[in-house]
Amino acid sequence: MDFKVTILGSSAASPARGRNQTSQVVTAGNSCYLVDCGEAAQIQMKRYKIKLSKIDHVFISHLHGDHYLGLMGLISTLHLARRDRQLTIFGPKGLDEIITVQLKYSHLKLNYPLRFVAVSYDGKTLLHEDKYVKVYSFPLKHRIPCTGYSFEEKERPRNLIKSKLQETKLPIEAIRALRNGQDYWDDQMKVWYRVNDYAYPPAPLRKYAFCSDTLFDEDLVPYISESTLLYHEATFMHIDQRRAVETCHSTAVEAATIAKLSGAKQLLLGHYSSRYADLNLLLEEAKAVFYPSLLSEEGNSYWIE
Repeated sequence: MDFKVTILGSSAASPARGRNQTSQVVTAGNSCYLVDCGEAAQIQMKRYKIKLSKIDHVFISHLHGDHYLGLMGLISTLHLARRDRQLTIFGPKGLDEIITVQLKYSHLKLNYPLRFVAVSYDGKTLLHEDKYVKVYSFPLKHRIPCTGYSFEEKERPRNLIKSKLQETKLPIEAIRALRNGQDYWDDQMKVWYRVNDYAYPPAPLRKYAFCSDTLFDEDLVPYISESTLLYHEATFMHIDQRRAVETCHSTAVEAATIAKLSGAKQLLLGHYSSRYADLNLLLEEAKAVFYPSLLSEEGNSYWIE
């Protein structure tokens, strides 16, 4: 299964230095999920050849404009494209009211159903499940209610050992059971074929965690533990830590510390303040704490593997 995140926007509050506000597309198998929707989100999707029509689920972290002001434009464009399939939006309480008011006063009756799901701030909560992943929300510490999201791969079918299949002709029911990681039993509860004899061990499950705007917070660690790829905002350099605290944001050093504490395999930095022209300074600070750190760059896709 293909599993990746494509960066549409990496800037903090304002578009600056050629960078746009926060937005990402997570791809898992044939499904695409939009995570946050800054002003340029749909323009960036067209630029990087991501089909808007593939988006069925949108996850909004909080109600600061740089994370959701592109949503109404996206909703309108999908209407103009004659979409008829439901669009589900997960986000903070009040987002439904914001969108409904705009639809009301523009006299726009959508061609497709729009479903809002208010997120919970009570620990880790399962929001969505499909063929490929389970999506969870978890609380972040920001100036207003804010949510992180984790995309956790579901167990994939096991690969069968070809040499074993050549030795033994298995019934279809047995192959199906073994692929699902189960021993094959007969009606008398006798084991005919053991999964460990006929299938390779399961591949490690992959996980992508998205930590939007947040203070440095070690309480995050249980929610994002063992992430294959962790995105954590890194708005400021360490020299500006006081400003980070005042605005309820994090520094690159703090993002790297969370990655290290949580056992992440790799860290992706983002949400850069416009004050920094050279983002490599942020990257150097993060790498000094957690070496497998990367800068998120717009248009780039980062594989979760």
